[in-house]
Amino acid sequence: MLKTLNAWLHRHPENMKANVEIYTWQTCPYCIRAKILLRWKGVQFTEYKIDGNGAARVKMAERANGRRSMPQIFVNNQHIGGCDDLYALDREGQLDKLLMEAQPVG
Repeated sequence: MLKTLNAWLHRHPENMKANVEIYTWQTCPYCIRAKILLRWKGVQFTEYKIDGNGAARVKMAERANGRRSMPQIFVNNQHIGGCDDLYALDREGQLDKLLMEAQPVG
């Protein structure tokens, strides 16, 4: 039944092969919104909850070219940006393409 529902909704979680990482705060509404979109698309992701962890936030900012806002999202080690950036990629039809690419080995 889930397969039929996914097809009806034009969702193809079996095609989502990218390695997705997201840095979040537990109660951040933008983080929640970004995770909802990723889950809707059937993406499995690694979430780093960094509430109150200054060292983790510094590491995130280093990876995110200095950006310290939440969330910060990476697809196959490429910095995507925050929630608005994620939704913009989806609106432009670019997000699914990124999510279907497997992370290169090496």
